[in-house]
Amino acid sequence: MSSLANVLDGLTVEGELYEALADKSVRCFACGHRCLIREGKRGICQVRFNQGGKLRVPWGYVAALQSDPIEKKPFSHVMPGSNALTFGMLGCDYHCSYCQNWLTSQAMRDPASDISAQFVKSMTPSQMVDHAHSTNASVVVSSYNEPLITSEWAVEVFKHAKQAGLMCAYVSNGNNTPEVMEYIRPYLDAYKVDLKCMNDKNYRKLGGVLQHTLDGIKRARDMGLWVEVVTLVIPGFNDSNEELWDAARFIGGLSIDIPWHVTAFHKDYKMTEPDNTTAKTLMRAAEIGREAGLRYVYAGNLPGLVEDYENTHCPKCSQRLVKRSGYIVREYHISAEGTCQKCGEKIAGLWPKNPSAVGLNGIGHPLPVW
Repeated sequence: MSSLANVLDGLTVEGELYEALADKSVRCFACGHRCLIREGKRGICQVRFNQGGKLRVPWGYVAALQSDPIEKKPFSHVMPGSNALTFGMLGCDYHCSYCQNWLTSQAMRDPASDISAQFVKSMTPSQMVDHAHSTNASVVVSSYNEPLITSEWAVEVFKHAKQAGLMCAYVSNGNNTPEVMEYIRPYLDAYKVDLKCMNDKNYRKLGGVLQHTLDGIKRARDMGLWVEVVTLVIPGFNDSNEELWDAARFIGGLSIDIPWHVTAFHKDYKMTEPDNTTAKTLMRAAEIGREAGLRYVYAGNLPGLVEDYENTHCPKCSQRLVKRSGYIVREYHISAEGTCQKCGEKIAGLWPKNPSAVGLNGIGHPLPVW
């Protein structure tokens, strides 16, 4: 067993999202793979494992902890201008070849990621809340690896965060199950999903199933969570007009109020063949979203190059409500009731109750935690 496995296996407890079977196998419900895990074996994520007929799950540590602008997640309709204390653990149920967080997500799968053991730090939920307060964070977010597979720990953290008056969110691949969503729903406010493509064959290359993610987005929306969807637009992989239209139509079929972020790919990890995404391609994707009837479409991570697609506009009167430069909010014109200050149109989202307190011009972020 690797040194990383020794470290991580010592930071576990018995899980709650599983069923014990008669032959000491277990069925895990944390993600859409629903792994059948034999005694002594690991699930696809590698960090949930069967020990003596009981499922052991990650607990009591973080491998990444940072106070970021909420816009970096990205959320554009959740507390703009605020800080989000973002924590991550290790492991993932996918193996995306372009993952920017592969050192944490591919732990226990890619030997090159074994150095992630040095990032592991024991942490209590109370300490997390203290860090949130010390960095003036309004939201606590589970991200950097796939949060579904560490949901037991996230719920423990979120219980303390909720008691402290903080909002809570997941940044997820959407490969969820009814069981895990029922488990996390009481403690979760917002759920961002990466819709990676609309081609099942390509989804399976990443370790997922397209329909599972589509079902996961719908499930989160149906449960009343605030949902935003992100598609990383990769040349030659998912950037055809047809596929972008399919994504936009699917989102619009759930609700035209779901924000869709189209973001730019850059060469990373094992995917180094495609060209980096151009601003022109992002603009084309964003325009498709608008043509499909989506009310809130954003072109991200190429600040200053995507015209007005960084900003939030009123879908009724077109007034600019939130002006952004990258992750920085420059102007904010949404009322305490969540309406357009010009025409009174209701703007979908989770908005600050005190508009005058919205952090403008990057005041306060980013803030390192350690």
